[in-house]
Amino acid sequence: MNTQTSSNFPDIYSILSQTQRLRVSDGEIKPILDGCTHTSKLLILIWSQLGDFDNLEYAWWLQREKEQIEARGITIRAIRIGDRNSGIKFCKYTGFPQECLFVDTNAEIHRLLGLYRGLSIQFPLLSSSQKAWLNLLLMCAGVGSPGTLKEVFRGYKGDKKAPQLIADEEVVKGTPLPPIKGSFFKAAGGKGFQRPFELATLRLRNMTEVLSNWNIYVPDSSYLTQRGGTFLFDVQGKLIYEHRDRSILGFAESMSNPLSFLYE
Repeated sequence: MNTQTSSNFPDIYSILSQTQRLRVSDGEIKPILDGCTHTSKLLILIWSQLGDFDNLEYAWWLQREKEQIEARGITIRAIRIGDRNSGIKFCKYTGFPQECLFVDTNAEIHRLLGLYRGLSIQFPLLSSSQKAWLNLLLMCAGVGSPGTLKEVFRGYKGDKKAPQLIADEEVVKGTPLPPIKGSFFKAAGGKGFQRPFELATLRLRNMTEVLSNWNIYVPDSSYLTQRGGTFLFDVQGKLIYEHRDRSILGFAESMSNPLSFLYE
């Protein structure tokens, strides 16, 4: 499992237990671990910018496996870069519960936990926002973002190690393309696994959502390159799993099944 010892990084649970942020559901400043005392496992997600496609995809997987997660008594809390309005928009689109989402306007928790800032080339004469944009574009091309291009291509070519993502009767809307029925992918590649263009279609839907509401999702573009992390604790607060994102579309150790670590 992808874990590191506390000698390499700060005491993550101690930092989180002392952290308060704005809760999206009510706009109040609350401890992020409020209500997490009686849980078999605690999943803490330190997500990047609210408009980051990685996070919309991560939330889609959580919604897909919601029943299994609840059956195992796993409590989830997430902190993302943004403001309350962007948080409300994100939750409305993804179905992620507002009471479980907190926002950090300036990525302070990311710095405290030593998470990867992303590519940070200091282009002269440019504003922090312009620098972030250029660095993001380079990361999308794989610079300072290992595995990104490979993951993009996986979305197009399919993956027999990944589960089927779109049911045959499901209709995918919200993209520049006409509505696409799930059976289209069955005809293109079969069933029971991730078919060609299946994941790319879901990513296109996410991209359309974000770009259509950019100013809501991204109130400050200075943090576009900041990456996040996943931390899983047992009932005693002991860290039993972590993943520190090192790239765009690298939010999980196994992108074929991003939540597989929950069931190991």
